[in-house]
Amino acid sequence: MALRNLYNEIKHLKVKELPQRLKPYLTVDSIKSSIDKALDNYHAKYIATSAVDPILHVCFGGMILSYLVALPEERRHLQHAGH
Repeated sequence: MALRNLYNEIKHLKVKELPQRLKPYLTVDSIKSSIDKALDNYHAKYIATSAVDPILHVCFGGMILSYLVALPEERRHLQHAGH
C-alpha cells in the first residue's frame, strides 16, 4: 500500500524532480524507522500470536538462501557440461 501511494505521488513528476522527491524516503533514519515498524508488525502478527508461520519462514528462507549460495557453482557445472 505504501508503494502504491509513493507511485501515485511520483508518477506525474518529471525526471529532474524525482531525486528531490525521493530524498526524504532514503535517509538513514527513515530506513531505520521503516525496518523497526516492519519488525514490530511482524512480531504482532506472528510471534505474539504463537503462530507456526515463523518456523516456516525460517525453513523456506534457509532453502532459498542455500539455493542462491549454490547457484554460481551449479551454473559453472552446467556450462562445463555443455562444452
